[in-house]
Amino acid sequence: MSKKKNVSTAAPTTGTKTRKPPAKPKTKLAQLEAMLRRPDGATVEQISKSLDWQTHSVRGAMSGSLKKKQGLTITSEITDTGRRVYRIAA
Repeated sequence: MSKKKNVSTAAPTTGTKTRKPPAKPKTKLAQLEAMLRRPDGATVEQISKSLDWQTHSVRGAMSGSLKKKQGLTITSEITDTGRRVYRIAA
């Protein structure tokens, strides 16, 4: 019984690599953290719409999972439009 070798017929690469876009975070908590790490931050309304969570769930996740369990510092400020924007402090 003869064994066949796995031979590729594809053309050799020239050394140029294509860049893949950054992978989307897999969990909702990771998505929440990514939104808060953006330079412009995120409002509770933006997070709620993006994650399909209620606003009290967003606040609870920021307080419980991110602040208490992961030890991240979350800051907030009120913008000129009167909306509160949350960010993870650097």
